[in-house]
Amino acid sequence: MGVLTSQKIATFYERFREIDVTYTKEIIQVTGLQSKQVYLKCVSDVWPCVIYSSSFQGAKIAVNIKSGLIAKLQQANNMVSIRFCFKDPGGGEQVTFFVSARSTGYAPYGGSQDVALFTVQFTQRPPDDLIEIMGRLLDANFNSTKRRDDWIVLNTENIRKLNLLSGEAAVFIQGVPRRCIVRDISFFGVKIVMMGLIKFLLDKEVSIRLDFNEPRQSYLVKGRFAKAENVESRKDLLVLHLVFDEAVIPMAYRIRLNDYFGAIRPASDPSGGGGLKKIPQKPAADPSLQAGEKGGAVPAGGAKT
Repeated sequence: MGVLTSQKIATFYERFREIDVTYTKEIIQVTGLQSKQVYLKCVSDVWPCVIYSSSFQGAKIAVNIKSGLIAKLQQANNMVSIRFCFKDPGGGEQVTFFVSARSTGYAPYGGSQDVALFTVQFTQRPPDDLIEIMGRLLDANFNSTKRRDDWIVLNTENIRKLNLLSGEAAVFIQGVPRRCIVRDISFFGVKIVMMGLIKFLLDKEVSIRLDFNEPRQSYLVKGRFAKAENVESRKDLLVLHLVFDEAVIPMAYRIRLNDYFGAIRPASDPSGGGGLKKIPQKPAADPSLQAGEKGGAVPAGGAKT
């Protein structure tokens, strides 16, 4: 943590402070949230809790209320603090901090008489660590739509910057693995070169495995071959445009590409565009919202507005 500048963190806070993120299984994994080390503190007592969702202004947490919490809240005029704990998925040290808050109400959680879902409002801007961790996720989700037409040419330098293991990958067609070369990569698809015949591949549903370093991770992304063309002078080779299924694009993959885009000059900069090219397409709509678990609207990657 602590990699981003104070200006970038301030930008994240202003841009995303009202967006609520639901802590799905994927979001917990991507952020490195250590769920068992999160708790609610009121006066001098603590209660294990589950963070259901949070923004930069507040959170919803599930807590057992059969152990005197309600009485403590009355004693403390509803003032509490939440202990967050994250671990860098890349193997870094844990980051823990408290966020002061006020409880504004609660309701039974999932029909339980023992567990309640509390709504709390932060009494001040949360620590920079929380803004950085959640801001990188929200920024990747935002920019993946904004830059959906931008493609990264996988030359040697860009493979290194993206921390890709190689420019080669495995594509699975009806469960059968085939080797291919990834020529271009974007938030919503890849262009690959492989042997085959167009009539047997076009519109096929496939998956591609992309292997990354630092940290070592592999993403198996589903999609379909939307376009195909022969390689000039090589009738046995095809250039295939694999369009990802947007509902299953890994959030960690979006973050990796967003980090790359954030570290290079714009493609319009004549001094160097970092190996980018823009493919004209129809204007993209905002990301569609999907239903989250137990209510709440969650776009791809878990953020809800």
